Amino acid sequence: MKRAWGMCVGVLLCFVAAPLFAAQGNDAKPAAKAEPVPKERTVVTHASVTIDGKQIPYTATAGTLLLYNDKQEATATVFYIAYTEDGVKDAATRPVTFAYNGGPGGASALVDIGGFGPRRVEWPRVGDAQDEPPPYKLVNNEYSILKSTDLVFIDAVGTGYSRIVGKGTPKMFYGIKEDGEAFSQFIQRYVTRFGRWNSPKFLLGESYGTTRNAVVAQDLVSSGVYLNGVIMCSTVLNFPTLEFVAGNDLVYPLYLPSYAAAAWYHHKLNPQPESLDALIAQAKEFAGGPYEHALFEGAALPAAEKQQIANRLSQLTGIPANLWIEADLRMTLPVFMRRLMGPEGPQTGRFDARFTTPELQPLLPVPGEGNGGAATSTMMGALTATFDNYLSQTLGYKSERLYKQVNFEVGRDWDLKFQPMLSDLGTGEPYSNVAPSLTRAMTNDKGMQVMLNNGYFDMATPFYATEYTFAHMNLPDAQRANIHEYFYPVGHMLYLNPKAMPMLQKNIDGFIEGASAHGK
Repeated sequence: MKRAWGMCVGVLLCFVAAPLFAAQGNDAKPAAKAEPVPKERTVVTHASVTIDGKQIPYTATAGTLLLYNDKQEATATVFYIAYTEDGVKDAATRPVTFAYNGGPGGASALVDIGGFGPRRVEWPRVGDAQDEPPPYKLVNNEYSILKSTDLVFIDAVGTGYSRIVGKGTPKMFYGIKEDGEAFSQFIQRYVTRFGRWNSPKFLLGESYGTTRNAVVAQDLVSSGVYLNGVIMCSTVLNFPTLEFVAGNDLVYPLYLPSYAAAAWYHHKLNPQPESLDALIAQAKEFAGGPYEHALFEGAALPAAEKQQIANRLSQLTGIPANLWIEADLRMTLPVFMRRLMGPEGPQTGRFDARFTTPELQPLLPVPGEGNGGAATSTMMGALTATFDNYLSQTLGYKSERLYKQVNFEVGRDWDLKFQPMLSDLGTGEPYSNVAPSLTRAMTNDKGMQVMLNNGYFDMATPFYATEYTFAHMNLPDAQRANIHEYFYPVGHMLYLNPKAMPMLQKNIDGFIEGASAHGK
């Protein structure tokens, strides 16, 4: 079972308007000639960043590490950028965070210069098309989390400058389990190479990177590498909570609070509530109660009750009740994105509902091909140009290869078969839910803390689906107390809203400091 995901860039994101899981053919391909194994290399530069008024000197190391199979034959070269604070009294025990983006098929530039590294892109603002063409600015990141932790940004095999070499094959890396094992090996090789075994260790993943977090955490803990914390940004562990497919009624209540948040942002509610938090609380209560019950009733739901449900859905989303009736109370995300702004309006973004973009073929019952999505279209040009320039001109890392921000072939070939533990599944059948992996990691590594960061306007990984997943992980009470949830007025890429950055930084810094306090 292989399915390609319409999710690549930071993300579970593809740059085309595609369904969440788009079925693809798996035509046989001729075997590629093995690529020679390159030498590991590092390029070191020094700089400083000012955070909270304090200047922090740091070393930036852009380099590669090789991965190996069981016979100690090289299979891949993995590119990374590490930022380590200079002048630390005991650098071997300073926290270190391994960070990555998602896709699958997305490199990690977005979480580096996008949000958490010492330099950041000045992102185009919502609705300002004049900000989208070059030149772009790379500025001091006063919201970097380098203040509380050293950072290692890792590009998955097949993205950035990471690639398959020697005895490696795509099947060794392009799958949930295989990808997790590759990242686990890289982390163990990194802490060995740079003497960080006794450092408090953290994982930070965005989007599919949160899926990776769960698998890597289980793999590391089973290898005796315990973690202080796992940081989730725009979380997805249980993919059926996001799938708009026939017969899956669970997804509709889980998306409703995000629909309401988007309607609030665009002032589509009448009357317009003053408090977003209060509106979301109402939407969650309705979604998990009357709405869920109505969907469960199916065709047995009385017509009068169905109309009442449609009326309440209209009040929460601003979309007329007759359209909810026409949709049988089940409005998919693509339909919502096209209907929220009205029959002649633009469609909202999937990754950030604050952004809008014109429909290319608005009279068709489904959107036309070629629309990259509102948020993606706004930020992709700034990311690509700025990061390539940063690599060569600032970090001094030069290569004849093109840096692959997104590799669609990786996403197309990704294998979703995954078994956390046979005993967890009973039947031994594979399924696309990695939450049991995180449960196993947390129960074996009982001190591990988990941080959830979600945006209210994220339509790719809705926050209520995250809450649902973690409420159904069968964790003991002691481990449930180790889960910390935070929500922000932004979309999938949490750092696209400058107003949310101070709180995001404060929360992550506090989480790392708290989870690193053991033995101090």
